[in-house]
Amino acid sequence: MNTTEVLDKIYWVGGIDWELRDFHGYSTEKGSTYNSFLALDDKVTLFDGVKATATDQLFGRMSEITDPSSLDYLVLNHAEMDHTGGVPEIVRRANPEKIFCSAPCADALVQHFGKQDWPVEIVHTGDTLDLGKRTVKFLETKMLHWPDSMFSYLVEDKMLISSDAFGQHYATSARFDDEVEPGELMWQAAKYYANILLPYSPLILKLLEQVKSMGLEIDMIAPDHGVVWRKNVQGILNAYSSWASQKGREKAIVVFDTMWHSTEKMAHAVGDGLITGGMETIVMDLHGWHRSDVVTELLDAKGLVLGSPTLNNGFLPRIADFLCYAKGLRPQGKIGAAFGSYGWGGESVKLLNAAMDDMKVKRVDDGLRVKYVPTSQDLEAARDLGIRVADAIRESLS
Repeated sequence: MNTTEVLDKIYWVGGIDWELRDFHGYSTEKGSTYNSFLALDDKVTLFDGVKATATDQLFGRMSEITDPSSLDYLVLNHAEMDHTGGVPEIVRRANPEKIFCSAPCADALVQHFGKQDWPVEIVHTGDTLDLGKRTVKFLETKMLHWPDSMFSYLVEDKMLISSDAFGQHYATSARFDDEVEPGELMWQAAKYYANILLPYSPLILKLLEQVKSMGLEIDMIAPDHGVVWRKNVQGILNAYSSWASQKGREKAIVVFDTMWHSTEKMAHAVGDGLITGGMETIVMDLHGWHRSDVVTELLDAKGLVLGSPTLNNGFLPRIADFLCYAKGLRPQGKIGAAFGSYGWGGESVKLLNAAMDDMKVKRVDDGLRVKYVPTSQDLEAARDLGIRVADAIRESLS
């Protein structure tokens, strides 16, 4: 079943989910993996379980390496069901001597599966586990992105098993970062960060500092989704530091929906103004862009400009969907404006302004409203709006 030895006597034995296309509203166009790592030592240890539907893959791969009944320890870094759904079957078929996890993870297991007579042992930051030739050091990472989350660091191997951090929803036959196309990998890593971890950015900055202060030497990062980082470890650490800082760069996105193409014309004019103002610009029609791809582009963009016509004294449903989704991810430090067309009641821009204020987007003005079809003068005003947003971005970054 295509097991992979990621380090000496440490094997990837997880599952590949080629079919997954949605994860909590996040478009997973490349599927995903549920990574488990089996360490053969005096104490045979499995790090992390898999989604229930991938349990047969897990046991198929384990069986190629050792008898699953030889499993001594199970370490659970995260209680979410895509990593613990298969735990009841692992306990039934492998019967580990001990299950190590954080206290919140132990509570979550009870909530997920009911009270069980499982040999759970709670660990905390700084606790160690002797496997024989290897030592595991635990680091709790609460709210990254669940209260139970933790890392397992294999001291002698300098390998960090990082739960959901540094992961990607990325189904591939490759297991390592240097075996896939770098641009695609970083896009998937950024998409994962933007759609899963962005709200916890302040905690991630603290965690990165904690890892540095602990003096952990990291030669390999093995997340619970996607490929293992063995070549560009520093690159993904630097990327997380940059994403978590939320400083943004000279980039803006124009996110809009349109009814009879009037708002679309305005969006293109705003985009032209941003480009004229020197910004890297993406004009994103929500007819074709998925919300999760929009927030991925927003991750390193400083500018956010929103457009919608008025519908029933509100804005269009796709804009409402995007705003609900983006608000929950709590992007910080953006600069923007609103625009839109209307027929007889022009409420959309006012509501977009309120939504941006709620998201703490710094607006350059009260926005641009156009009745029915924009004239050449209206489009020039839209272009000017884009230029003014670009100027405000540049000033904020100087």
